[in-house]
Amino acid sequence: MTTELPDRASEDCRAVSSVLARVGDKWSVLIIVLLGDGPKRFNEIKRMVGGISQRMLTLTLRGLERDGLVTRTVFPTIPPRVDYELTSLGHSLWRAVEPLGAWARGHVKHFINARAKFDKKGPEGPEKTKPQSLEPAFRHRARDRD
Repeated sequence: MTTELPDRASEDCRAVSSVLARVGDKWSVLIIVLLGDGPKRFNEIKRMVGGISQRMLTLTLRGLERDGLVTRTVFPTIPPRVDYELTSLGHSLWRAVEPLGAWARGHVKHFINARAKFDKKGPEGPEKTKPQSLEPAFRHRARDRD
């Protein structure tokens, strides 16, 4: 059985690619999963995600808001309070990606063990290969600058 692939240049294909680029980026799915249980403040999301810069979180939340997945509510307090919450479209995405998040949480140990096993044998096979030193390349570049 063969499946006919859509034309990559078609409008439908480009639109689907755009949606998948949003939901498939490094941070969007994590943020969608975190917002699945209710609204959160910016700094709360930042703490929960871990490893994301303030700028990247801002850009990701803006993109999610632009795409209709998240709403941003500013409360007139001092300092201003800003909450982010999933829209109905965002909740439909959450229902799709939450099982993926649950699967990932349930299989973290498998990934850790597989990576340790792979790293122990090395990429070339069971015998561990000696890594090449980068030092000569750095010396060569330094010499070229002089």
